[in-house]
Amino acid sequence: MTHTNETPRSAAPTSEAAPSLEDLVQDWIPLPDIAESLGVSITAVHQLVSDGTLLAQRIGEGKVRKVPAAFIQEGKVLDSLKGTISVLRDAGYSDEDALRWLFTPDETLPGTPVDAMIAGRKTEIRRRAQALAW
Repeated sequence: MTHTNETPRSAAPTSEAAPSLEDLVQDWIPLPDIAESLGVSITAVHQLVSDGTLLAQRIGEGKVRKVPAAFIQEGKVLDSLKGTISVLRDAGYSDEDALRWLFTPDETLPGTPVDAMIAGRKTEIRRRAQALAW
């Protein structure tokens, strides 16, 4: 039987000095407001979170489930989001780590991966996300 202490290579890097999600993502929308914005039921929004179309976290007072506002563009879910979330999950990222990666500034972009996705650069962002698994 072999035993290794190696951490999975796909694990997101963490640091005690890492900013909180609330610091990285400045604007959050509660799930009921997402439902209203999208014109769907709250049940449908819960399904979007369950199937990986959206990422939600418990944020703020009362730890209410919220979604980053950047994920909703012109009354729709950012179209490149679901596939990118899938790639990040395949790379071993938790939803919280995926949010951190999407909203951490990257000087090589410039901006954040989510900014690049909003600008229509999903191929570049997915390529970077796929590279995280290697």
